[in-house]
Amino acid sequence: MSDIYLNGRFMPLEQARVPVMDRGFIFGDGVYEVIPVYDRIPLALERHLDRLANSLEGVRIPNPLTRTAWKMLIQQLIAREPEATQSIYLHVTRGVAPRDHAFPKETTPTVFAMAKPMAPPPAEWLRQGVKAITHNDFRWLKCHLKTTALLANVLLRQMAVEAGAVECLLIREGYLTEGAASNVLVVVDGVLLAPPRNHLLLPGITYDLVLEIAARHHIPFEERPVTESELRRASEIMMTSSTREIVPITLLDDQPVGNGLPGPLSKKLLSLYQELKHP
Repeated sequence: MSDIYLNGRFMPLEQARVPVMDRGFIFGDGVYEVIPVYDRIPLALERHLDRLANSLEGVRIPNPLTRTAWKMLIQQLIAREPEATQSIYLHVTRGVAPRDHAFPKETTPTVFAMAKPMAPPPAEWLRQGVKAITHNDFRWLKCHLKTTALLANVLLRQMAVEAGAVECLLIREGYLTEGAASNVLVVVDGVLLAPPRNHLLLPGITYDLVLEIAARHHIPFEERPVTESELRRASEIMMTSSTREIVPITLLDDQPVGNGLPGPLSKKLLSLYQELKHP
């Protein structure tokens, strides 16, 4: 891994230190963003910076950098990383202050950023699909903010790992929201269904790009609430994220999805997504 950035300085990761009174450590009081980079070009950079700004505003942390400064930092990180395909991780906390739940009156946000190589999803995942489980969505009600307080997501993802699965799909009051670490799209009766972008799920950048691809190529889709029964009778299910792109789910709670193999729509969308990455 190349040098990381912490509060205005580049340094080896092993030398980076954050005070124990940082509110990110004490309370998980911070936000983050992940940006995929292909051939040293960040994909959908403006959208990622918009989401970062929205998350900061949502938790009332002043944005520590201007958009121009963020772009300059990202380009520096990209240039320092030897691999051309990489991911950029941005992390901002409210900063260091005495331990008190209320916001400190004056504090400087902590800014941490790094680049690291990004491997594509395993070929077997794309060829055969992956296994997922479902679970009740017990997270908070501001899932549209990309915060660092991810304990609920960690627990849900661990349930998947312990079940030999790749992802845990979340159900809230009878409706699909998203995965523990991904957005989820399903195909029912030939139509691509996408849970609505609201406070119950993170507005994924890859999710947005996939729906735009569908619109551009006249693929029928609907952004609307998806019931659990629709999820369970779907002919295709796919998860999307910035680092995993589009991965078909072919086994859900030990039941095959469709014929148990990646479906034609997930294959088509993945192919069109590759064209978007390398225009």
